[in-house]
Amino acid sequence: MTLKLNKRQLLIGGAATGLGLAAGVAPSIGQATLRVGVAGPLTGPNAAFGEQLRRGAQMAVDDMNAAGPINGARLAVQFGDDRSDPREGVSVANRFVSDGVRWVVGHFNSGVSIPASEVYAENNIIQCTPASTNPRFTERNLWNTHRTCGRDDQQGQVAGDWILRNRRQARVAIVHDRTPYGQGLADFTKQTMNRGGMQEVMYEGITTGERDFSALVSRMRAANVEIIFFGGLHTEAGLIIRQMRNQGMQTVMISGDGITTKEFWTVAGPGAEGTLMTYNPDPRKNPAAAATVAKFRAAGFDPEAYTLYSYAALEAYAKVAREISSNDPRRIAQRMRNGQPVQTVLGPLAWDAKGDLTKADYILYVWRNGDYIEL
Repeated sequence: MTLKLNKRQLLIGGAATGLGLAAGVAPSIGQATLRVGVAGPLTGPNAAFGEQLRRGAQMAVDDMNAAGPINGARLAVQFGDDRSDPREGVSVANRFVSDGVRWVVGHFNSGVSIPASEVYAENNIIQCTPASTNPRFTERNLWNTHRTCGRDDQQGQVAGDWILRNRRQARVAIVHDRTPYGQGLADFTKQTMNRGGMQEVMYEGITTGERDFSALVSRMRAANVEIIFFGGLHTEAGLIIRQMRNQGMQTVMISGDGITTKEFWTVAGPGAEGTLMTYNPDPRKNPAAAATVAKFRAAGFDPEAYTLYSYAALEAYAKVAREISSNDPRRIAQRMRNGQPVQTVLGPLAWDAKGDLTKADYILYVWRNGDYIEL
């Protein structure tokens, strides 16, 4: 569900305090400043993903500044904690507006990126999300929305096709967390299965933040579920697996990029062995990222999941701005959407007229011994 707020509510939200905003290192006195906002869940159950966005964007800002001013300006970054909540996301967006932010990297959750993007669009701010995969984000004819990740209709196709090819006779439960991301991904997977002639035996929604899934597990046991496709994030996914194993169920979970963090294994425990998930080819293995990955690891941080996607979003802004000799958000958006590639830490990226990548590859991974490897 998209959150709709009027302008008076937006202004009130923008005045809210306690957003977890932190300014980055200021440029030298006398130099022009171009403010960059990075938004995501810096606290709460999804803070691991917010940290990936924060780390990726911060290193990109440092590296872009080290290369010299961008059209006479140095980048200054500030961070907004949306706590994976749409209203908090709108508040963060309004704070960015009042602080003069021009470029935004974020948000993480589709359900937050969608309402926040409307605030940005009205206030001449370009947005590129490293992680929001719901198709609606780029399907509303907004000038400013972009992503360095793929879409749920793409990864739902991959997951559904794998089930059709490999487990056509299995009894499948489709479970989602009722968010635009989770339900959207589950529904695209379900549609792929259904078009292939396969029908799920259960379709259920859970509540984000819920911790007791014993009733759901009991229903799946009674239905002899062999595979559960879960649309949602790592905390709920891990708890469902742990509670399935506690009830003796060996049901295999398949999920999407929302469990692409080692915290998933921490929550689920060894019962997560064999869990499948859709995600892009590991960006840490991309030759274009080798030097950047080495820098992250030298600093004691593994740039998994969305770290490099966050870096690439900021890098794309900076490189396009240098190319066109302008830091103007609308001119940058026009250039990004012309289909011509931009060289990034993820390799060459090109966007279509909606702000989607012209090429997004999803593959399957399997969890083994606390880590995920290509299947």
